[in-house]
Amino acid sequence: MNNSSPVLLVTPPFTQLNTPYPSMMYLKGFLNTREIPAVQVDLSLEVILAIFSSRGLTELFNTAGEHPLSKNGKRVYALRKEYIRTIDGVIAFLQGRNRTSAYSICEEGFLPRAGRFEQVEDTEWAFGVLGMDDKARYLATLYLEDLSDFLKETVDENFGFSRYAEHLGRSASSFDGLATELEKPLSFTDKYLVKLLSEKIEAYRPDIVAVTIPFPGNLYSALRCGEWVKKHYPGVKVAMGGGFANTELRSLTDIRFFEFTDYLLLDDGELPLLRLIQHLRGEVDESGLVRTFMVRDGKVVYQDNTTGGMIPQGDVGVPDYSGLLLDRYISVIEMVNPMHKLWSDGRWNKLTLAHGCYWGKCSFCDGTLDYIRRYEPNEVATIVDRVEQVMAQTGEGGFHFVDEAAPPVLLREMALEILRRRLTVVWWGNIRFERTFTSDLCRLLKASGCIAVSGGVEVASERVLALINKGVTLPQLIRTTHHFTCAGIMVHTYLMYGFPTETTRETIDSQEVVRQMFEQGLIQSGFWHRFAMTAHSPVGQAPERYDTRVTEPPFRGFARNDVAFEDLKGGDHERLGNGLSSSLYNYMRGVGFDLPLQKWFDFKIPSPSVPSHFVEQQMEERETVEDSLIRRLYWIGGEVELGAEIVKKGKNVVVLHDSVQDVSLKMQKESAYFIHDILNRVGIDHREPYLLKDLCRDYEAVIHEDFLPFWYSKEMQMIREYGLLLL
Repeated sequence: MNNSSPVLLVTPPFTQLNTPYPSMMYLKGFLNTREIPAVQVDLSLEVILAIFSSRGLTELFNTAGEHPLSKNGKRVYALRKEYIRTIDGVIAFLQGRNRTSAYSICEEGFLPRAGRFEQVEDTEWAFGVLGMDDKARYLATLYLEDLSDFLKETVDENFGFSRYAEHLGRSASSFDGLATELEKPLSFTDKYLVKLLSEKIEAYRPDIVAVTIPFPGNLYSALRCGEWVKKHYPGVKVAMGGGFANTELRSLTDIRFFEFTDYLLLDDGELPLLRLIQHLRGEVDESGLVRTFMVRDGKVVYQDNTTGGMIPQGDVGVPDYSGLLLDRYISVIEMVNPMHKLWSDGRWNKLTLAHGCYWGKCSFCDGTLDYIRRYEPNEVATIVDRVEQVMAQTGEGGFHFVDEAAPPVLLREMALEILRRRLTVVWWGNIRFERTFTSDLCRLLKASGCIAVSGGVEVASERVLALINKGVTLPQLIRTTHHFTCAGIMVHTYLMYGFPTETTRETIDSQEVVRQMFEQGLIQSGFWHRFAMTAHSPVGQAPERYDTRVTEPPFRGFARNDVAFEDLKGGDHERLGNGLSSSLYNYMRGVGFDLPLQKWFDFKIPSPSVPSHFVEQQMEERETVEDSLIRRLYWIGGEVELGAEIVKKGKNVVVLHDSVQDVSLKMQKESAYFIHDILNRVGIDHREPYLLKDLCRDYEAVIHEDFLPFWYSKEMQMIREYGLLLL
């Protein structure tokens, strides 16, 4: 094969509309370090832009006119001229261009409206009078969903913006369903997909096409891509991998899958793809392949040469966004919730702080797989270097750290380094609600640009938390969320119900704790998930230890992840889902706190056993000086200066220059000089550690007074509030 031909990295339909999925940028960045030419294309975005255009909708309505229509479909079809007239302007607005069209979009008669608008939420409550841009984005999203419903009804039953033909890949033990679907003629969406793919192949002339399959909703279109390449470009090799393959296809034996690809790569793609490229270019033989499925002698075989080890995180390179249409991603608002808005609105650069999970012990999680099991943090300097390099490349200062759980110590050091370099960034990521996230650490993270965190509350039951092996207690969880929200950081929670042996009362108790946490303002967003047993989790590996019985049929050669099971001791959770979701929806809107939990269910539930003020009582945690003596002092506030001396009273004024206002504190002259010197000594640019015990020692040596009254004085509490942290 030609060593100068590039590798074509493909993201198939459909993932997020607002930002590129990170896997291909990561791989391109790595290939850059090995001087291997590579180009990338996000067909997930480009197919959407092609279909949702005046030309695409014209073709859609011309084709759809031949199909029988529902009442809602007839309305959309009757308004086809309005859709064709408005679509290009709406897409431009959602791309951040044509911003003044928000005024028109918010007017009731501008956008054609069908079924989705019948459930429109209270936009005045959600966006207020001045939030016109967000309101327009929300209405434009409903408009696109109406068109999506019409497309699905008429020309492509599998269509979905982020879940394209998802049902075909979810827990598909057999390949039969996919094979049947792939034997059908190309769908309306498929035709756009293969047309764009062919254009890229003709433009770049790759010798390898690598296709990622991050989710079940990408599987069908990934196979369509592979099928098209193998049929029309037989000299080009196809490789697939990604999150779906890593979790679902580890036991693959069905040879039919390889009618659509030549190779399937598992886990981190850097080393397997490098070895495959080297093999196809004659540099290593087949025995050197790593974590690679292929067909040999009519059977699926797996080759994994482990002698080369793993590629260190410091050597994987900087994610490379070049070649992507960064100014054409679409920011939508699917739910009127500030935390959900982060997933679908705005263009976020993706980075990883550490490989794997530093905890990695949760019994429901895929802890046996490499992406969880192998923990390897990056160096702080490397992380912030990458932040700067990606900002320079994309022109965007927003970052989503996509770790399984961002390590608190690494977050602390990254935040300090961001502040030292005077970077202006906005970031968010996934964390564990553990005691390490003190009030002061959360304030530091906020100062460095953190706007939100998401994490697993899972269940609000100490017994079930212990079964899950979450590593946190309920009081810790409550206090940590309190610390984040007090710092001005939004909190999204993942909630779980139906864990093995969990009783109905325990679930209702969890619901009551969640209600109280919303009422106290500790969390702003959440989502209830029904527990799913996965094959690679401790529960799935040993279900009998959790009083469950596996009921799934024999494996049929394709995908295996979700495991069907029977809970032998737990409650009947099948009926609880709607009530849990309904209550949560209202709590996120700030209503329904005064309603008894029974109101959310149409059947009798047990009364919660959680005290009505449980969360409020757990929120306060006063840490003593003795507990903090070995913590380091940092001043992250503004400039500090000594003001005028008050001669008659023997006092001085210490002035704190805050970004909002100047604060003047009157202190005894000696104490004023002392604290002025200390605050200048413990700024973030000073590397020499200075601990609270050092402050205590120096104060008593210099001032000759007891330290505790000074530390708890009103003036010192004000200084702490304005930027003196203990970390």
